Amino acid sequence: MTIKVFGHKSPDTDSTGSPLIWAWYLSEIKGTPAEAVLLGTPNTEAAFMLDRWGFEQPTIIEDVAAGAPVVVVDTNNPAELPAGINDADLQQIIDHHRLVGGLETKGPIDIRIEPVACTATIMWKMIGKDMAQAPTAIKGAMLSCILSDTLEFRSPTTTQEDKAVAHALADELGIDIPSYAAEMFAAKSDVSAFSDAELLRMDSKAYEVGGTKFRVSVLETTSPGTVLDRKASLMETMPTVASEDGVDQVLLFVVDILNEESTLLVPNDLVRDVASRSFAAEAAGNTVLLPGVVSRKKQIIPNLKV
Repeated sequence: MTIKVFGHKSPDTDSTGSPLIWAWYLSEIKGTPAEAVLLGTPNTEAAFMLDRWGFEQPTIIEDVAAGAPVVVVDTNNPAELPAGINDADLQQIIDHHRLVGGLETKGPIDIRIEPVACTATIMWKMIGKDMAQAPTAIKGAMLSCILSDTLEFRSPTTTQEDKAVAHALADELGIDIPSYAAEMFAAKSDVSAFSDAELLRMDSKAYEVGGTKFRVSVLETTSPGTVLDRKASLMETMPTVASEDGVDQVLLFVVDILNEESTLLVPNDLVRDVASRSFAAEAAGNTVLLPGVVSRKKQIIPNLKV
């Protein structure tokens, strides 16, 4: 039976590219039939990556069948996976996030979780000398994942391993990293086709702190003004999204990639208190500027307080 390889819901570039990389490795190098699938529509940067390197968009699935063999990449959080994940035959996890717990397996499995910025960096090491057989598209996807997750090495999650792998891949591909990253970020910044609700869910993770459930949403962009021009309607939509998604509040951080700062939208006193307690920042009106804050994983989630 073909193994389905997938990342988290609301797939970004890493959760779109890493399944493609690992499905190629399992199928072509290990001789184990595997298929990359997605748990939602990829964001605009991920769509750019697919087009740039000649991939067809993987099939989008809603759930997995009981007993179906699966590999999970770029997450280990059951809340970000299909409802039936614990009934499936989970065979492997490759990730770079904190260990959440809650996943169940049919037996012992291979788990690889490392403190690097990107899942693709771990895969590059796991594939090893067999990377010599990787087609250009797989190497291009791997480079794209690393540049996306590191914000072209601006993110504090970036390690020397991420940088070394990215530069090695760029050299092989004849890619100028600053130019290519600028193309990726321009694609990510074009959110004109998305509704407010879609923007709030585009790159988001559920997180509970002090008994309060949040949907922590991040929009990384080189054009923050485009998103902030919509702040009134975005804040009006937050209660609807929160209610539909079973959380108490949506937190939206608009990350300015180039200036390496975030703007948190402040629709009410709850978020105002969160900004004060978490970041020692006082809101000016309905926004608060957070200089140097660009990483949800390392700077936002660990600091959230209510």
